[in-house]
Amino acid sequence: MEKIRIAIVGYGNIGKYAVEAVEAAEDMELAGIVRRTIGGEQPKELQDIKVTDDISELGKVDVALLCTPTRSVQENAEKFLAMGICTVDSFDIHTSIVELRRNLDKAAKASGAAAILSAGWDPGSDSIVRTLMQACAPKGITYTNFGPGMSMGHTVAAKAVAGVKGALSMTIPLGTGVHRRMVYVELEENAVFADVEKGIKGDAYFTHDETHVIEVSDINTVIDKGHGVHMVRKGVSGETDNQIFEFNMTINNPALTSQVLVACARAVTKQKPGAYTMIEIPVIDLLPGDREALVAALV
Repeated sequence: MEKIRIAIVGYGNIGKYAVEAVEAAEDMELAGIVRRTIGGEQPKELQDIKVTDDISELGKVDVALLCTPTRSVQENAEKFLAMGICTVDSFDIHTSIVELRRNLDKAAKASGAAAILSAGWDPGSDSIVRTLMQACAPKGITYTNFGPGMSMGHTVAAKAVAGVKGALSMTIPLGTGVHRRMVYVELEENAVFADVEKGIKGDAYFTHDETHVIEVSDINTVIDKGHGVHMVRKGVSGETDNQIFEFNMTINNPALTSQVLVACARAVTKQKPGAYTMIEIPVIDLLPGDREALVAALV
């Protein structure tokens, strides 16, 4: 069996777990890691892995896993798609997904490649659960309650604010899909807390939720990468009321995100040129192995 060759782009929280997930996949091979800067000594765990700032140095690459901040996804995806390399990302700004899909679809079709976007756990695998719930009860309301836990996208956004040395953004569920953001920050020397607070609260990641910014002396004393979700749909099947569906999970955020990315790296190689979200691809394409054997085991 010819293995799928994967390049991991970015080596932050998600990239580190993605290495483990790729190396554990029976049908994949890690081509290497692409980082913006490669000067100096690499982390010990990368000593036997090719690390470069140019993906063309990795030889044949089937899929680029974009383990980068959400706001750099489109730029990176379009670059690799233009090279004929399929891409998978975990873009997490829900309100911009349709526009990103439209742009990546154009880029993918122009080069004959495919892209799966927003392939984390929410958006991503949770999107599939929401879709299934709605199919089972077409009329009704679904509430998605996150946390309590670390939001990686919000944390990255907070860390990018001038004066922030380190940050943790915790998502606190208030019920019925309403959330509070608790943002803990360690400041750079001479940074003004009021300016940092204003910068965080003014970022688009935080403007729609109640947000509290709290200064701590050492961000490492509060970091916890755990997260979770509780989804509930109450609706109607046909003319029958009070159909209630619930889904719960408690997870390590970057570990699950990277695992979903890797599953989608497998699936993207089976799609026609274009860009897709996870609800648009057959779920069986996420799994390795013989199709008939999977049907026999799972159906």
